[in-house]
Amino acid sequence: MSRIDHTFSGLRAKKEKALIPYIMAGDPYLERTEELVLAMEQAGADIIELGVPFSDPIADGPVIQQAGQRALKWKTSLKDVLKLVSDIRKKSEIPIVLMTYYNPVHKFGVENLFKAAETSGVDGLIIPDLPPEEGRAVLEQSRRSGLDWILLSAPTTPMKRLRFLSEQTQGFLYYVSLTGITGASLKDLSEVRARLKMIRRMTDKPVAIGFGVSTPEQARALGRMADGVIVGSAIVRLVEQHLEDPELPSVVAGFVKRLKHALTGKPI
Repeated sequence: MSRIDHTFSGLRAKKEKALIPYIMAGDPYLERTEELVLAMEQAGADIIELGVPFSDPIADGPVIQQAGQRALKWKTSLKDVLKLVSDIRKKSEIPIVLMTYYNPVHKFGVENLFKAAETSGVDGLIIPDLPPEEGRAVLEQSRRSGLDWILLSAPTTPMKRLRFLSEQTQGFLYYVSLTGITGASLKDLSEVRARLKMIRRMTDKPVAIGFGVSTPEQARALGRMADGVIVGSAIVRLVEQHLEDPELPSVVAGFVKRLKHALTGKPI
């Protein structure tokens, strides 16, 4: 059983939902990213999503784009992020998922990446610009290795394709709650609720909701529908506001703690 599977299984047994915070690796610098990961784990995070900085991110809104640019100024590469995960593994076993784009994957080499990622202790990959139909090499490597290839679905995904994605995804299905970019506003939950009911009829794999989740109240509402909630732009914005603050890990941890409390109703 993978770390991701083990985490969702344990949470289900406790009737709890996963909190999956996202931060950009290398923002403001790699050593601080490690501190943030460990602080978020202590604050109640269940899985960490680490962004790999890329010059042309198609799914990211301005907040995460700017974080990527800050990380790229330090020449943060996919290789650096893998080394970061390896360093984190000396201190933590929290599941770590990398969110990247196919260009860095292709440049690194699919087989080489999976070998390096598995050695480093990465648990999963999200590649939003690679449809599974065009990612045969990635799918083959994910099945051979211990890494989950986590697929995304959206409100506009046709029913036939939704079934296909639900069957093929590993670890969990990432449900994009709205048509837009990260950081956009999530207002109407009725469509999300209806969509998740459809997905439940297709698979028993965990479903985590991302995009548009920025407050503990939204996390609580979505946690009633899904197995996990992904929060990105709101956390990255906090990082941006406290770049030079030595208390940045504590600031982020405080917000993550409020999100987790909203999901569980229990103090952390």
